[in-house]
Amino acid sequence: MFISKQLKMHASKHPERVITSFQGHETTYQQFYEKACHLAGYLKEKGFTNEDIIALYLPNSDSFLIAYYACQMAGLPVLPINTKLAPPEVEYILQHSEAKALIYDARLEAGLQNIGFDMFQDILVIGGENSFEDVINASKPHFEKSSLNGEDTAVIFYTSGTTGRPKGVMLSVRNVESIAEIWADSLELSPSDRMQIVTPLFHCAASHCFSIPTIQRGGTVIIEEAFSPIETLYTMERERVTVFFGVPAIYSTLLNTPLMKDKDLSHLRLFAYGAAPMPYELVKQLKNSFPNVMLQNLYGQTENSPGATTLKDKYALEKIGSVGEPLPHTEVRVVDSSGRDVAPGEVGEILVKGPQVMKGYLKNKQATEAALKNGWLYSGDLGKLDEDGLLYIVDRKKDMLIRGGENVYPIEVEEVLYQMEEILEAAVVGIPHETYGEVPKAYVVLKDSKQLTEEEIIQYCLKNLAKYKVPMNISFIDELPRNASGKVLKHTLREKSTV
Repeated sequence: MFISKQLKMHASKHPERVITSFQGHETTYQQFYEKACHLAGYLKEKGFTNEDIIALYLPNSDSFLIAYYACQMAGLPVLPINTKLAPPEVEYILQHSEAKALIYDARLEAGLQNIGFDMFQDILVIGGENSFEDVINASKPHFEKSSLNGEDTAVIFYTSGTTGRPKGVMLSVRNVESIAEIWADSLELSPSDRMQIVTPLFHCAASHCFSIPTIQRGGTVIIEEAFSPIETLYTMERERVTVFFGVPAIYSTLLNTPLMKDKDLSHLRLFAYGAAPMPYELVKQLKNSFPNVMLQNLYGQTENSPGATTLKDKYALEKIGSVGEPLPHTEVRVVDSSGRDVAPGEVGEILVKGPQVMKGYLKNKQATEAALKNGWLYSGDLGKLDEDGLLYIVDRKKDMLIRGGENVYPIEVEEVLYQMEEILEAAVVGIPHETYGEVPKAYVVLKDSKQLTEEEIIQYCLKNLAKYKVPMNISFIDELPRNASGKVLKHTLREKSTV
């Protein structure tokens, strides 16, 4: 069932059930549905058609989800924009997409300073003139049901653009419906679940893996504008959160926040994580600190909505480094450069097929044809399958380095660095070398009050890695550069690296 129809059903059957809680304000399913209807009706009255893109430039809030659902109900493609981008990057996305309308938060107006507002047929502002609030709180909805086709474009997410210009990933109505059902089943979500969201809703993981699947099952989404360890823990306790999602760095930060030991988190049943495999020591810490809370890893890309595999709790300590088994209705292969399946344990490119795989890239036929072949998505990730069919991410193809003819996968080196208790975060990149071509270099963030020398780290690596994999030097930094989804921006580290 399309997500807009599922929302309508819940609003009809359980009108007083709480759908969102944001900054202490609760919204029921009936209220949420009516607000979405008001906005959908407004957009239809403005004459927008199913090819007209509606851009959202919004921080996390209940309004974000109302706007997302309204566009689905009206049959209009929605374009969530990363609010952490620089103004020229926002300008590129809006111009490339040819968005016809913009809904934005007045507090973020500085990020739109380069935009010619005359490019839009309509603009709504939260906390300003042309008020979004006036539209969604209208006296009655003016909305006629839109006929949705499963292949219509539902949402466009622009990739982070770590190499070259960002590409607009087009996901269909059916893609969104499929991924919502896939994750709702995999995470075993129910109407009693209270899902805490601290990562950005403009990124597909927070929206498609957690928020929308929770709503599909009739649960409650607890929204925070951003992650703050102290506030997040208070919210987790006060809102009786049952499911929490974060990237490994968030869990590391929480475990190093003394307040976590003092909070009543007895309602928690699941810690979900993604964006990167979780280091063994961090998994152990979580399992020891919260023995009754399950742990589940999620692996996917924007191009698959996102969803490819998941590592369930039973494998959390047994299959360290694995991203798990294929999700329901999903096929995963690992192939060589000729497209042939490799043997278990051998490294190759990861391919994904399923109802959640994208339509293609917006206005980029060449990139679409390179990524989609015979129904398979060529992920650009390197991985391997073990004898049990579980997948391991080795690295991005572009992140692998070759030192003197030997392949070095940075993630393997990072796993060793994370074994050192003084290290909070680590990232390894390849940098040019006149003799070996490339050599590994490590960037390290130490825990508060901890000390380590470069020599101590190198000596530890020499005991646990082949010599050619050992970083040639170490740089200590305050924090790793990350994009909005929590992934480390290794190209930024490479650009400033020298031996």
